[in-house]
Amino acid sequence: MGFLRSALTTSLVLTSNAVALDPIIMKGSKFFTKSGDQFFIKGVAYQQEAGGGSDSKNKYVDPLADEDTCKRDIPLLEKLGVNTIRTYAIDPKADHSACMSMLDKAGIYVVADLGEPALSINRDSPAWNVELFDRYKGVVDNLGKYENVIGFFAGNEVTNNNTNTDASAYVKAATRDVKKYISDKQKNGGRWMGVGYAANDDAEIRANMAQYFNCGEQDSAIDFWGYNIYSWCGKSSFTESGYDVQVKFFSNFSVPVFFAEYGCNAPGGAEGRLWDDTTALYSSQMTGVFNGGIVYMFHEEENDYGLVKVSGNSANPMKNYKVLQSKLADVKPSSTSMAAYNPTNSPAACPAISDNWKVAGALPPTPDSDLCDCMVSSLSCVPADDLAEKEYGDIFGYICKNDAAACAGIKHDTETGVYGPYGMCNAKDQLAHVLNAYYVNQNSAPDACDFNGAAKLVSAKVDSSCQSSLAKANSAVAVAATATAGSAVASSTSESTENAAPAFVRTPLLAMGDVAVGLYMLVAMGVGAGMVML
Repeated sequence: MGFLRSALTTSLVLTSNAVALDPIIMKGSKFFTKSGDQFFIKGVAYQQEAGGGSDSKNKYVDPLADEDTCKRDIPLLEKLGVNTIRTYAIDPKADHSACMSMLDKAGIYVVADLGEPALSINRDSPAWNVELFDRYKGVVDNLGKYENVIGFFAGNEVTNNNTNTDASAYVKAATRDVKKYISDKQKNGGRWMGVGYAANDDAEIRANMAQYFNCGEQDSAIDFWGYNIYSWCGKSSFTESGYDVQVKFFSNFSVPVFFAEYGCNAPGGAEGRLWDDTTALYSSQMTGVFNGGIVYMFHEEENDYGLVKVSGNSANPMKNYKVLQSKLADVKPSSTSMAAYNPTNSPAACPAISDNWKVAGALPPTPDSDLCDCMVSSLSCVPADDLAEKEYGDIFGYICKNDAAACAGIKHDTETGVYGPYGMCNAKDQLAHVLNAYYVNQNSAPDACDFNGAAKLVSAKVDSSCQSSLAKANSAVAVAATATAGSAVASSTSESTENAAPAFVRTPLLAMGDVAVGLYMLVAMGVGAGMVML
């Protein structure tokens, strides 16, 4: 698709247009079209609830894969006055060309979550592994060819309270690796697409979360920050909702911030929404800091947050659709040009370890299937061919309890920032590493590689192309085996609930941390703390 340089003013950028869309780029804490006009997101969440799909393998409805559905819905999106949709799960193997073309012609961009319900970073047993990275790269490859894609969310509310902050280390590692994947494509003629995170509105962790994903090496930091916020309910105001506090908190943020979800449905459900928060979001009180937002949600579902009722082949706008349509038509955000804008904000300092934050600066390793293959080929003791996955947990549990050093290669301790090099491999490969390490530590006694027929001896092979990577990985295993947690826990000077606002919790759409249960969870269930925090 060719680029057509646009002469749009900012007000026109907020509406649909007939020409091919100008790609969106980031400069400092603002979005711009490639032509230099400031871009404000006027979006809506566009995806039906999980579990509604006809595909039993996916268990979700890919909103951009059905041309007839797009023909039905996209005119409604265009009439609503939105310029962006957010999707929560797409099939990276599906053809999205028809829907993406229709969206482009309607002046609508896409921000897409990288995960899907069964394959994403799970807050209860977080991991960043080969299977996940392959999924995320597949989404980038599939959607990245369309110029109306702004970017991707590496996670949605994965860490949602102070008991699971460790999961954020894996999301940030995913952010790092997907950013590099996109950057490598840019070097070969591709274009910029951002990688961000969508956070929930939890008073105890929201400051730490925003700082953590923005701090440190910027190659690993988010390109934009999405905030799922539901604090403006009914007849509220800029101050009563806490929006003023959010503006103050993010006024020094170094990357674009926008509402990744908003639209409280209390009181009165979806049809009771007045959308005064929309007016505030695009007013001069907020546009200097926030880059717009994404309304939750297009489809009326059981959770009662919809704008449109869908029944069979018909889609009928609800009353609150028409209210929102009127509000969006009236907004005229003040703007600047990319040439005139000189950003001065700097990345945040990383939060210190505290009772509410258990994540150090170091990140889990980049998934590398070649290294995993090299490692398995180099082993003498591996799982038996017929070993069922449900048996893995007992073996992990026994070995890690009785020979912790054998599990150093899969160690993952977010609080100390110590990670074994093979924690990113699949569960069977991790088990092979642990079995072999135990076997070697038992002086290669034949009965140390048996486990009642669950393990077997094989001939080890090390290809010359593997020698360097295995040597580096083995050094990392040795470090992980001797690393221990610090004796003192620093108190956080950055942690604060000053930016607290009245919280309203809605029923989430495809909240990935809740519903994703992969092999790693299966393993961890049998191992307990012995494997999860060695």
